[in-house]
Parts: sequence; structure tokens; C-alpha cells
Amino acid sequence: MLKNSVNKAEYSRQIESQLSMKQIIQSFKTGETILEEVPRPLVRKGHVLIKTHRSLVSLGTERMLVEFGRSNLIEKARQQPDKVRQVMDKVKTDGLMPTLEAVFTRLGEPLPLGYCNAGEVIEVGEGVTDFKPGDRVASNGPHAEIVCVPRNLVARIPDAVSYDEAAFTVIGSIGLQGIRLANPTLGETIVVSGLGLIGLITCELLLANGCTVIGFDFDENKLQLAREKGVLAYNLAEGGDPVKIAMGHTDGIGVDAVIITASAKGNELIAQSAQMSRKRGRIVLVGVIGLDINRADFYEKELTFQVSCSYGPGRYDDEYEKRGVDYPLPFVRWTENRNFRTVLDAIAKGRLDVKRLVTEAVELADFQKIYQNIGESRSIASIIRYPDNPDFKTSVEVSSDSFRKAGLSNPSPFGGGREGAVAIIGAGNFTKMTLLPALGKTKVQVRHIVSASGVSGTHLARKHGIAQSTTRYEDVLSDPAVGAVIITTQHNLHAAQTQQALRAGKHVFVEKPLVLTEAELAEIVDEQAKTQLSVMVGFNRRFAPLSQKAKRLLGNTAEPINIIAAVNAGFIPSNHWTQNPAVGGGRIIGEACHFIDLVQFFAGSPIVEVAASALGIHPAQNADNVSILLKCANGSQGVVNYFANGHKSYAKERLEVYSQGRVLVLDNFRKLEGYGFKGFSSVSGRQDKGHQAQFEQYFAFLRNGGQPPIPFAEIVNTTRAAFAAVESFMRNQVVHL
Repeated sequence: MLKNSVNKAEYSRQIESQLSMKQIIQSFKTGETILEEVPRPLVRKGHVLIKTHRSLVSLGTERMLVEFGRSNLIEKARQQPDKVRQVMDKVKTDGLMPTLEAVFTRLGEPLPLGYCNAGEVIEVGEGVTDFKPGDRVASNGPHAEIVCVPRNLVARIPDAVSYDEAAFTVIGSIGLQGIRLANPTLGETIVVSGLGLIGLITCELLLANGCTVIGFDFDENKLQLAREKGVLAYNLAEGGDPVKIAMGHTDGIGVDAVIITASAKGNELIAQSAQMSRKRGRIVLVGVIGLDINRADFYEKELTFQVSCSYGPGRYDDEYEKRGVDYPLPFVRWTENRNFRTVLDAIAKGRLDVKRLVTEAVELADFQKIYQNIGESRSIASIIRYPDNPDFKTSVEVSSDSFRKAGLSNPSPFGGGREGAVAIIGAGNFTKMTLLPALGKTKVQVRHIVSASGVSGTHLARKHGIAQSTTRYEDVLSDPAVGAVIITTQHNLHAAQTQQALRAGKHVFVEKPLVLTEAELAEIVDEQAKTQLSVMVGFNRRFAPLSQKAKRLLGNTAEPINIIAAVNAGFIPSNHWTQNPAVGGGRIIGEACHFIDLVQFFAGSPIVEVAASALGIHPAQNADNVSILLKCANGSQGVVNYFANGHKSYAKERLEVYSQGRVLVLDNFRKLEGYGFKGFSSVSGRQDKGHQAQFEQYFAFLRNGGQPPIPFAEIVNTTRAAFAAVESFMRNQVVHL
């Protein structure tokens, strides 16, 4: 248990004893690629911490990212028309300036590069039993000296395979997965269109499978590498017709399958692939091409077409990748991890020769030799080598002043004699898009920012002048100058992190929800009572200027009122973390709580009864399409209609209040209309959901004391009402609080 008893001299010594690690990142805004100093990641549950020895630059993917970053705003828009449509929809609902701010913030985010890593295990997380420190492993970790990778994306390197060779594991698995989808058999003729790194590996694995392989490209060097292994390779720059070539090698029948590993903007490749295929042939897309398909080409031959998803089954499945739930082998023979192991085994047994594909190998410090002219590079594969004995740390001093000077200066104290610096725990979307812009307008000193990987936290620390970026929550809790922590992590972490902070003597602001279970709530209530420290939850909408205006217009009447909140929440896939009850708590607990709080706020009375109904006949399947009826102790009642099946161009949030022959309508926190009010009809302006006012009032309370902006009892009541709503629609019964 951490206590707020570490003195400044001792804490300064702790900070000075820490060292750093480096990672290659790129800006989508400028296209600049840099070697950034970031805190080393900490091992997490179900993960493996790896010291990198080699990483492979995927020139195709990384060239595309770098060139996108270097393009201007108009070119970026042309490349992503679907994103432009989303931006225009957001302008309609939220306004121009908030949308522009969101777009430029998003473009300014750092992007970690790389996904082909080979190194040595230095630590394993809880639940990982099949790896140990010292094991040589390949993973999809980025270009960084230390990487933390989920167990299912890590594979042990055979003794016969070097680190240089093992760095090809992941990119080799991309080619292998394309082959598995093509399902070649011994003696078939397969075309590989595009002989870059993935294409060359695909060719060699197909040859090992007993296939005749025809390859097409425009680069003679790549074609020669293919020919050395027995590929019938043709240079399209010489003007040959790939369809006639393929037909010539198959006596006019057509090839059995085409695997497209090229990158092209036009639709010519998909048309050629169809024309060179035999009847009932297969086409698999691994690369990126235009997909304006001619129906006649596919209809007449009954062709099949499939897009390959990266490394194989499990990719982009959070249950598999993040939570380590494997697919049973008898039902899913080849997962991405089993593909990793297959590639490594092929290298170990000499069936796949990747050494010959290495064009250059550079030290990490010389990474710009690869990236500076990546757009014109003719390399096949570039290897980055890492220092044998690097220095690492869990914290990075970021502010322009030294940490000792800026970090240990005396901020304005909070109540109870506690010092007044703040630490932010979490560097996700809410922190960068909402929290830090709001805090920038207050006088509070943000001393630390904690992030899981260190990259996002360091970027935000540099941008907002935060003294230290770290990956260790313990660094924050042991800092005597920190008087309060702001928690913006995933919802399932809120309860434990809040308890840790209270026990360390810190005030706590936690972005909603406070907790996910009744048991967690009981523990927080008990801890808050013991410490008498403040616990604030980010129910910001009650602080919105138009909410405050509406509250004043309603006055302090003793008569009950009716409140209707309509929330056009928008669709989120069922596999998103917020939909997972154990991680995000579901959207009612995780987000609808905002509007439950508004009902309590406008009613001026605690909620005592909840009845909720979910859309359809299976409540668990429609837990984000729910109508919630709330009864307050003073007789007021509210209805929260939280729906995910509306159109995103319609306003997201609308509130109506009926009281004493009067009506107030609050439209998306941009406009307030009154009916039946003397001297008031409407007011409108820029959308403001109250974040700025919320933090101004919160820090004023911490410094000056008095009543908290939201009484803790109201926070507990809102939390219990959200739990009751879920219980009500799941059990089809009214719940009394």
C-alpha cells in the first residue's frame, strides 16, 4: 500500500536513477519520422515484455504511411473520402470549430511504426506460463527497444534461426495466410502479382508446396530474386501481356489461383486476374488495389474472390489478441500464432530462405538511412539492429525546464495542506481531445501523465508542457507534490486505480463510470469515508452553460418535473471494448450514466426507482437500445432513451424539461429554447458540454474547500441507478434503490 509520505529529496533521487528507451514514430500531420525517447512499457496481464534485437521495416506498408503523412491536407482528404464524409456529418451535428479541432488533434497523433520484431523475453505478465525470461521470440512489436506484446502474438524462435531471419516471421505470415486462402494443391499453377517482400516470400512458400509459380513485377532486381528460386518471373515493364503469358503456361486453360500482393490504385489488376484464371479459379487479395469488379469476368467463370486479413484468424479479434483466448486447433487449424510458428519452422528447415532478401541492415541510431528516402527506395528488406546493452526507464523528463526545477517546484496547495500538482492517468482519446485542452485554460500544474505504451503520453506531455511522461502509476502515487489524480483509463481499471489513489492520500477525479460493479462501489464508498478525500466523477453535462441556464430558469420549485433525454448514441460493434461488460461495463453504465445524472440534477432529488426496457425480445443483444424510466424521491420523473439505431447526421443529444406549464428544450448543448418563460425564448452558441466549467469548479473546490461540485452522495446515486437500469431490462422488473 502506497502512502503519501515520500519526501521531495527522496523522490528526486528516484527520478534521477531512471534511464530511457527509444522508439521510431511518425506524425500523420507532417510525415516526419523520428527516434523518440519514451518511457519503457511495463508488462501487462497476458503479455510478454521483450528486449528487441532486430526489427524488419515493411517497406510497402511503412512507405504508404510515411507518404500519407507527408501529403498535404487536400491530398489526405482525397485518399480517405470515407473520413471526409464522417467529418462533414460531425460538422452538421457538433459545429465547424469543434470538428476542426478534433481533426487537427487526430492528425497530430504519433504513430508507432513497425510490426516485425525479434528479441529476448525479459518479463512475462500474469497468466503467461509458456514463456520465460531469456527466451528468444518473434512478435508483431513495433520498432522500439522494449515492446510489450500479447501472448498470442509471440512465437518462440527455433535455435537454428537467427534474429535477422526471425524478423521476417510476421511479414512471412501475411504471405502464408494468402496462400492458405488460395488453398493450393500439388501441381497447381499459381500467379503471384507483385514481387515485393511479401510476394517473394509467397512465391517461395508456394514452390515448397509443389506448385508452379508465375510472377509479375516491374522491378528487374526483384524478378531476378524470384527466378533464382524457380519462379517463372516476367517483367511487365517490357510490355508483355500477363494474361497471354499465364494462358501460355497453362495451354489456354488458365491458372488455378492468383494471389495479388501488389499495391496499385487502378482496377486493372483485378480484371487481369479474372481473365487469366481458369473456370472456378480462386483470386486472393493480400495487397491494396482498386476493386471495381467486372461482374461478367467473375460470373462466366464462377470465380471466387477473397481478401486476406493480415496474419490469419485471430487478427483484430480482441478476445484472441488482447485477452489471449485461443481458437481450438481442431476447429481453426491455422491461427495467426500458428502461422508465425509455421514460418519460423520453414526458415529453420531451409524451406524459406530470407537471408537473401536483406538489402540493408542499419543500427537503430541510423534509422533515417532507411526512412529519409523511403518513397524512392528499391530495397527488398531493411533490418534495424538494436544496441546490445541499452538503458531503459519508466519515466521521461519532457518539460523544457529540468524535471528537478519544474517538477519539484511548489504548486498552489489543495485543501488539507496537500500540494496542488495534478497527474493524469491515461492518454487516450478523452485525454487528448477533451481533458488537456480544458486543463490548459486552468491554472493547475499537470506534473505527470501515465500511459500504457509511453508513446501517446510522451507526445501529449511535449504538446502540453507536462513535466514527466511515465508508464508507472506508482511513480505518481509516491510523488508528494501530486495532490490529485485524474483517471481516464479503460473503465475496468477505474475502481482499483481510484482506491490506490485514495490510499496514497490523493484526491481523485475519475472519468465516468466510477466503477462497474456494486462490490467495487461499496469498496470506494468505504475508502472515501475512511480518507475523507474527494472523489469526483466526470458528469460534465450538468456544468454545461446551457444546462446551468436551464436550471436557473426552472428555479427552486418544490413541484415535481418531467424530463426526457433522447440520446442518438450511434452504433458501436459488439466486439468493441466498451460493449464488454467486464471491460467497458456496457454503454448504459459507461455512457448513459451522463443522462441519468442530468435527471437527478434537474430534479434536484435522488433517484429511488428504475424501470428499463431494451429493444427486441433478447435484452442482452440490445443493451445499447434502452428506454429508462427514473423516479425521484420528490416525485419527479425522467425518461432516458438511449438508442444506437439512429442516423449519425441527426443531433446526438436532446433534452426536454416540462415544469409548471413551461417547457425547455436543450438541443445538443448548442441551443436552449424556452416555452412559457417570461423574458426568455432561446439562446444558442458553440457546442459546450461543460468540461471547462467542470474542471474550473473542481480545482477551485480543491484549493478553497467547501462543498464539492457534485456531492459524493449524488455520484453514488447515479452509479446505482445505472446498475439498476441494466438489472431492470435484463430481469424485466422494476428496481428500487
